[in-house]
Amino acid sequence: MKILAIDYGLKRTGLAVCDPSQTICSPFGVLDSTKDIISRLTEIITEENIEAVVIGLPLNMDDTEGPQAKIVRDFADKLKAAIALPIHFQDERLTSFGADEKLNMADLSPAEKKHRRDAVAAAEILQNFLDTRPR
Repeated sequence: MKILAIDYGLKRTGLAVCDPSQTICSPFGVLDSTKDIISRLTEIITEENIEAVVIGLPLNMDDTEGPQAKIVRDFADKLKAAIALPIHFQDERLTSFGADEKLNMADLSPAEKKHRRDAVAAAEILQNFLDTRPR
């Protein structure tokens, strides 16, 4: 099953996908979080034959949900209304930190790192989802 991971943000949204065997998670790209993001995501879901979606849920360190989690849940509700696929949430705490660590090892300019950070964080979200769900 091919899964799309979404690291939703108010400015940028990172995307990652896994292969159908769910062995390899790869950064897919970064979208501007504009008004047409839902239509762009539905296009990607169709083009890439996505069968499920995982959305990073920003939890506080004490496991509570803050204002950003509400924004993400509202976004997920809009996406759910546009697609007929299962949508899962995955704790995204520390995924940006993990993405930064990976990008710091790459020979990239600061601008390139910033541009790729959200997609790499989405891949971290997807890998965490695959690692923690029952098979």
